[in-house]
Amino acid sequence: MQWRSIVVGLFVLRVVLNCAVWLVFGLGPSWGFDFPIKFTFNLHKFELLKNEDQDTAKPNQWSQHMYEDRHPQAKTCSKISENSPKKFYLSFFRDGRDEYDKKYSSFPDALKVKMRGRARDMFYFGYDNYMKFAFPEDELNPIACEGRGPDVLNPSNININDVLGNYSLTLIDALDTLLVLGNVTEFHRAVKLVIDTVSFDKDSTVQVFEANIRILGSLISAHILLTDPRHPFGDVGLKDYDNELLHLAHDLAVRLLPAFENTSTGIPYPRVNLKKGVPPDSINETCTAGAGSLLVEFGILSRLIGDSTFEWVARRAVRALWNLRSNETGLLGNVVNIQTGQWVGRQSGLGAGMDSFYEYLLKSYILFGEKEDYRMFTAAYESIQSHLRRGREACNEGEGDPPLYVNVNMFNGQIMNTWIDSLQAFFPGLQVLNGDVENAICLHAFYYAIWKRFGALPERYNWQLQAPDVLFYPLRPELVESTYLLYQATKNPFYLHVGMDILESLEKNTKVRCGYATLHHVVDKSKEDRMESFFLSETCKYLYLLFDENNPLHKSENKHIFTTEGHVVPIDQRFRQKSWNEQFSSEEPQKEPQANISNCERIPEERRFGLPLKSVYMRQIDQMVGLY
Repeated sequence: MQWRSIVVGLFVLRVVLNCAVWLVFGLGPSWGFDFPIKFTFNLHKFELLKNEDQDTAKPNQWSQHMYEDRHPQAKTCSKISENSPKKFYLSFFRDGRDEYDKKYSSFPDALKVKMRGRARDMFYFGYDNYMKFAFPEDELNPIACEGRGPDVLNPSNININDVLGNYSLTLIDALDTLLVLGNVTEFHRAVKLVIDTVSFDKDSTVQVFEANIRILGSLISAHILLTDPRHPFGDVGLKDYDNELLHLAHDLAVRLLPAFENTSTGIPYPRVNLKKGVPPDSINETCTAGAGSLLVEFGILSRLIGDSTFEWVARRAVRALWNLRSNETGLLGNVVNIQTGQWVGRQSGLGAGMDSFYEYLLKSYILFGEKEDYRMFTAAYESIQSHLRRGREACNEGEGDPPLYVNVNMFNGQIMNTWIDSLQAFFPGLQVLNGDVENAICLHAFYYAIWKRFGALPERYNWQLQAPDVLFYPLRPELVESTYLLYQATKNPFYLHVGMDILESLEKNTKVRCGYATLHHVVDKSKEDRMESFFLSETCKYLYLLFDENNPLHKSENKHIFTTEGHVVPIDQRFRQKSWNEQFSSEEPQKEPQANISNCERIPEERRFGLPLKSVYMRQIDQMVGLY
């Protein structure tokens, strides 16, 4: 029996020792002992642990959603009642909020004037050097200080040849930016140069989408601004102007029409030769954005000249794509076969290959008043919120990761990869136009945090690894555009600080001898010798407008929107009318969406988002991408 007593004694001793160790190292600090061990914990996880016994607690981390098939309703942005307690886990750091409030709560008028001047100088440094070293070629090589045209020696180089058609692209794309900057004299000179030197009778094979948004859209915008004293810069008419820009636009559109012929679905070929039509070796695959983002420019042209052809083919393509969406999710893929209607690319997202398709559904409704367009947009937006959105359900409060929109399989909503691309940064601006300002704030903050980390947006960013996947940045405007629209919607000085940060980053990281260069690598800031035309037509324009409170666009009683290339288009009653027999939906809109918030009634003060909210959220985002 003695050995049993020994065993029991040893067991009791072990239990006592374990309890002692647990008490010392688990509760010791609360008793005032000073140990050389640091006790740390994750405040985010701590907040979740506090609430895990509540029925409402839900996991929201992105990693938990990678292969999780949730009920669609669990993916939507739920509304939080006014009486619901806010659960910012960063409320533990309330003393640190003063730093953010002090930095972002104001933006002096003198600084606003200074930044407006710097944005103007940025545009002219690029524009003047293009005119000096590159015109009449399409683009400026800002490092070599020379022009760039199509790559005739390598027709397969679609990165260049899809965009450059040997038609003075950068000059045409920048026309209305000159008016935005108030330079009527240079605007008139540029218009005359286009009239006298530009021809589309070229043996150039270009992408239909790029020619439409960069060339056709700019010609139409400049023509409207020249001929209509009501919108928005007043009477800036040019003596002896005889609608030459409109004739050029019509000529270009006619040369793009062969893309819509000989397709079984009505979805256009991606490329045409401006002189010969669709190349015989053309592929039968196109992306959703490329085929479905023609309606704004084609529709305005049809209504200006009284020819339904252009709007008809563009609308037929949109309808064809829409009818191919998934019956289960309501989502579309990103690449489709124009002959069979089969989805070659089943990825559904908000970035490359899909972005402007959604944008033009809403903007087409704003311009033309066709209820069909708005029904498609609202259905698409609901599917996006249900299947693409990840993160916590409420944007600015609650537990879990900040929201973002991922790439999923169009048929089942399962995540296909863990990257998002920089083109998606346009979406907060579209959410502003749709009146969903809170979600716009959330997504914009995510992209701005990435910009703060690298001084640019990498083309692709892996949200799981929190690192770039594709490292170049070609001076894209999407983040600036969303920043501008959010400032117009909220008038929160925070967005002026964002714009200043972006402008200073561009000056520091991309300015070279004769312009601004593409970043080859957002980390080491190495460069490529290319300045794409959208830098002048969009990036510089939105930066200037952000700081120019008294711009005619902001003061005019006439409303306007921007095309996907940033061209100014008035919201005009004449675009609601057709001079041809009805071929489309004839229903009149019953409710106007919130279009061009800069010229519409401001969001009421009580609905604006104050600085304390931004301070907390920006600190969250900063921590999320490892800035602090």
